[in-house]
Amino acid sequence: MKALILNSGLGTRMGVLTKEHPKCMTDISPTESILSRQLTLLEKAGIDEAVITTGLFDPVLREYARGLGTGMKLTFVKNPRYAETNYIASIDYARDFLSGDILLLHGDLVFEPRVLSLVLETGGSLMTVSKSVPLPEKDFKAVVENGRIRKVGVEFFLNAVAAQPLYRLTERDLFIWLQRIREFVEAGNDRVYAEKALNEVSDRMELRPLDVGNMLCSEVDDPRDLETVSGKLARLEGRRA
Repeated sequence: MKALILNSGLGTRMGVLTKEHPKCMTDISPTESILSRQLTLLEKAGIDEAVITTGLFDPVLREYARGLGTGMKLTFVKNPRYAETNYIASIDYARDFLSGDILLLHGDLVFEPRVLSLVLETGGSLMTVSKSVPLPEKDFKAVVENGRIRKVGVEFFLNAVAAQPLYRLTERDLFIWLQRIREFVEAGNDRVYAEKALNEVSDRMELRPLDVGNMLCSEVDDPRDLETVSGKLARLEGRRA
């Protein structure tokens, strides 16, 4: 199994923290960045290959990731239209490097080891959700019907639960989603979330919710999120924030 990590965004909401590097290189503890933590946890879990999409800071990210000394095979795919497209285009650019079952995650996602263990131990296609936290106003929510995810987006509230962009996808379900992504991009509809394409083919997929409860699985979108995530990590690891 390989991982697809999306890192082609501009990270403008992080302000000066992402002035010279992508959001994934932001420090979340005295010893690790978001990306170094992701790669360390993935490698420890037996994932030996990662496809990383890039954008504005392509050379910086490549040099940094290779300098981490991970034993994983790293493949970098630049979205040359990063400034005018959403990550749906980045996934499309990476499609030729995707095969078999994959983990798909955003490059600003911080999670604890047992979340990843649960994702890998659970069979089939899934997306991490939490029924224990309030529905966010502006972040992803998943509409769940009959035990399957039918829609993912920021606009859904009815029959919805909080969701985070950490997916495990079987080869079959990945292929279905990639096909619809390709059709969106070819039609010039590449400024939307990739989940817009997912929602149109979810009835053909076996995508199920994986409830991670109150375990740490959070995106870092702005400095306030960074403070919250760093504090949670400090408590988990028994150190001072």
